[in-house]
Amino acid sequence: MSFCAWKKGEKYRDHFDHGIYVCSKCDHPLFSSETKYTHDSPWPAFTSTLREDSVAKREEKPGALKVTCGSCGNGLGHEFIGDGPKGKSRF
Repeated sequence: MSFCAWKKGEKYRDHFDHGIYVCSKCDHPLFSSETKYTHDSPWPAFTSTLREDSVAKREEKPGALKVTCGSCGNGLGHEFIGDGPKGKSRF
């Protein structure tokens, strides 16, 4: 499964097949379906990345980090710290 932010990401919001979500530009592994959950956001939501190097992060505003593909820099949206289930992050 490929994943990218913006409108293309919407098609994966309600998609719950087992697998790995990869970058739409370079196929770098980003997220596992095991960490995906339902959220009221129009985008797919995950509690963690597949690996530590799956994404790159930079602070954009308090409580939110800008997230890009760890391999090619493709924009993936944000990490919202503490906004996921049980106080985990939401990607």
